Amino acid sequence: AQPPLGFYDPLGLLDGVGQDRFNRLRSVELKHGRISMLAILGHIVTTAGLRLPGDIDYAGTSFASIPTGLKALDAVPKAGIIQIIAFVGFLELFVMKDVTGEAEFVGDFRNGA
Repeated sequence: AQPPLGFYDPLGLLDGVGQDRFNRLRSVELKHGRISMLAILGHIVTTAGLRLPGDIDYAGTSFASIPTGLKALDAVPKAGIIQIIAFVGFLELFVMKDVTGEAEFVGDFRNGA
């Protein structure tokens, strides 16, 4: 908590919650914030016209033909969407967590590195 407000929970969502639960929620908030920042950066890069060379699938759909924003969800092949979801799930379950228990602070995912 930072002055002058101190601990700020206007809706009382953390009333009666222990330190472990608080640390878990803080860790998840940091992780989601980092993912959101990467998503915005990806949107800015593709809107600026920077695309990977080549095709996104064997049918010959080029990366340059995929629109930006939410319209891309309709243009990307369904197998590609499934691969993205599987990769994010893999990162969530096996990579983006404190595996070694050596974290110096909540949200420290360096794992001894």
